[in-house]
Amino acid sequence: MIHPSLYASPHDEDPAPVVAFAGEADKDDRGSAHSHVRHQLFHLVSGSVTVETEMGSFVVPPERALWMPSDVMHATRYHQRTSLRFLYFRPEVVRDAPRAPSVIRISPLLRELILAFMAYPRDAENAGPAARIASVILDQIATEPAAPLHLPMPVSDRLRRAVTDLAADPANAVSLENVARRAALSQRSFERHFRAETGLSYRAWLRQARLMKAVEWLSFGESVGDIAHRLGYEGTSAFVASFRKAFGVTPGRYFADAA
Repeated sequence: MIHPSLYASPHDEDPAPVVAFAGEADKDDRGSAHSHVRHQLFHLVSGSVTVETEMGSFVVPPERALWMPSDVMHATRYHQRTSLRFLYFRPEVVRDAPRAPSVIRISPLLRELILAFMAYPRDAENAGPAARIASVILDQIATEPAAPLHLPMPVSDRLRRAVTDLAADPANAVSLENVARRAALSQRSFERHFRAETGLSYRAWLRQARLMKAVEWLSFGESVGDIAHRLGYEGTSAFVASFRKAFGVTPGRYFADAA
């Protein structure tokens, strides 16, 4: 059970190495761009959210979490009513944590540790059992692999403008020829600049955008067949194969494996 004191927003000057906060967000709630002086673990118990950063966007479905390093600007967009658990870490107490935003799996052990930590009042988080639980949480975060739920965005304005609508709606794919024309570049120049700025070819980037949208829709309870059709796959089997290649499991197993 979450201690009632954790529903109040924490203060940056709190001396505790780790501070917890529990909250709720409604569908279509948006948080304007902001950053934190602490590292943040952004755990979704239910619901889903897209988090936008200068480095690209991240989809966070239920029972995953986003690790957000301190001082990284980010904005949030909730797709459905969402139950949230936050942990804020003083940067000097974190060892071997991700240095860039990343989506991580919440293992059953890590989930239980977070719940145990959040049973303590905020004024007890600085010492005793709560502090020891926080240390184990940090160790667990360092061992969790990042999930492929990041869509890198180009840095330059003309490339970013050319693909922004595709990031939001990858079902409406635009050919390389047309997207290069949007950026006023030849296809070869567009591909060269796009790969340099995102680390992906345009084709691979579109595939990643579709997979992230698929995870978002799966979190709504939509069927695999409907998602495959909406995203323009040749058939359900083609979508399942692409999903399994990226995530190591079928769409039907993705959320079951978080339980």
